[in-house]
Amino acid sequence: MLFNAFKNFKSKNTAIKFSYNWHVAFGSVNSLVENVTWQDEHFAFISKDITKDNKSNNTSDTRLMALSPKGQFVVVGEVWLSNRNELIERLGININKIVSGFELNDIQLTDTQLTDIQIVAQLWERWGCESFKLLVGMFALVVWDRERQELYLGRDRVGARTVYYTRDASTYWIAASLRSLRPYHSDELDLVALRDYLSCAFVPGERTLWKQVREVRPGTVLQLPDGKVNAYWELKEQIRDADKSLAWHGERLRELLDNIIQEYLPKNQAVGVFLSGGLDSSCIAALASKFHNFPVHTFSIHFGSECPNELEFSSLVANHCQTQHHILEITFRDMWNRLLETMAYLDDPIGDPLTVPNLLVGELAKESVDIILNGEGGDPCFGGPKNQPMLINTLYGELTNQNLLQAYLNSFHKCAADLPQLLKPEIWQAVETEDSVFSDDLYSNANYLNRLMALNIKYKGADQILTKVSNLTQGTGLIGLSPLFDQRIVDFSMQIPPEYKLSGVEEKAVLKQAVFDIIPSAIINRPKSGMMVPVQMGFRQYWHREAKKLLLNKKALIAPYFNQSLINDWLNFQGDVWRRYGVKLWLLVSLEMWLQANKK
Repeated sequence: MLFNAFKNFKSKNTAIKFSYNWHVAFGSVNSLVENVTWQDEHFAFISKDITKDNKSNNTSDTRLMALSPKGQFVVVGEVWLSNRNELIERLGININKIVSGFELNDIQLTDTQLTDIQIVAQLWERWGCESFKLLVGMFALVVWDRERQELYLGRDRVGARTVYYTRDASTYWIAASLRSLRPYHSDELDLVALRDYLSCAFVPGERTLWKQVREVRPGTVLQLPDGKVNAYWELKEQIRDADKSLAWHGERLRELLDNIIQEYLPKNQAVGVFLSGGLDSSCIAALASKFHNFPVHTFSIHFGSECPNELEFSSLVANHCQTQHHILEITFRDMWNRLLETMAYLDDPIGDPLTVPNLLVGELAKESVDIILNGEGGDPCFGGPKNQPMLINTLYGELTNQNLLQAYLNSFHKCAADLPQLLKPEIWQAVETEDSVFSDDLYSNANYLNRLMALNIKYKGADQILTKVSNLTQGTGLIGLSPLFDQRIVDFSMQIPPEYKLSGVEEKAVLKQAVFDIIPSAIINRPKSGMMVPVQMGFRQYWHREAKKLLLNKKALIAPYFNQSLINDWLNFQGDVWRRYGVKLWLLVSLEMWLQANKK
């Protein structure tokens, strides 16, 4: 086993690199001339690789666009299909005779040369919009029907990829990256989105922080110009086999995990796993090691000798699985100096303190691998401990005098309870009575735990976890994959009886049952602690002066919205009984830097 033990990351000034910069115009497109890859009367595909490395091969156009065989459909987007072989078989393609979309029938090629987007183009010509139901994987797709003059925007079921759109006069602009649409909308913020960001640390639902830009929701297709939205998949409670034992459900889950992990492993190359030492990432590392015939690299982080860490557990798993293990120390200087760059990679702002560590460990991983797996999804799908505050509220809600929505927002432990004081009076008045995107799921008739899980999958999963994985791994040149968020795992999780997910103090019982034989018992039996980023210490001891200069500046971009006197109290830690001001300050600092990074 190879250990790059305790590698220190040296802060550096690097040009921000984006793997792809593309967008689509629909409507009045005749005046477009720059970087137009394909165009007809009302549709244009604009693609520009803005990677600063001049030595890199630009394959953006060929990987991002395909024509259907008869030329009726133009398919544009980012696609990764785990069931590509099944789809090739379903299409009846003779791989040695046909190249999808370009009618080059005399060219010989292999299945690895047939791109995923070319597969989608062939599917679309046969089954149209029903093709979305056949796709398993991650995708953000735009399909132009040249005959009917209609545009379709589609997104994968769990939201691993994003699709954004806005309208400027007579033209719609669509892209997988919010940054790509920056020239086509105003600087006006969506105040409801701002409220929700402060409550959750991410922007949930179809809103974005820009008032004029919306996001296509997971599992849906938006048709333009008429604006129809069709849900081709919905997350629903479908409890099955409630009479079967925990062991029986664990076996079904293990079979599913075994198949999915093998689909996610790259051919003939090493693979990486972000390994925290918790149950979720440990089971992914163990399964990858079991099935992969090439090196498996694992990557763990810590924040120096002053802070507690989980290296004991991650190293235990790495030894058990015989991976090539790498440990990265992240300093407080790294956290502050790389925050602006990190926010520039994100679409909407994310106030999770793990954003910078995710970027830094991704840069380390890129030295060894091109594909990185993670354990994201275990908590949302299998009843992690973050549901416990809400379960406790059902028992003691009368004492706390909180309604269900208030309790849910407060369970994020961000700024929900502070909004009347934090926001300026006119801002609070504008958003106080606006509906919450969480209400429908929170007050549904499903089992209470399944309601909480559905919220975590549909919103925290799609709008924080998966978009963070996608943006930050692409920013480092990696492909990031989340097997526990695979749509088949998500569907299966809603079929398992709730008592096998979270029952009392037993967390994720069915996942533990599924993998108990391949990871150390110490990992199975340890309580979940989560990766704690020491932002409280950061603001008290290292970042106080910089944060004060950033947040209390009269020219700060957040200044028109917030009560800076309250922020000053937080910076001085006045009344911080529950030691939560550090998390709140990180939320605000991340927002300010995101706004700075996205100025026109």
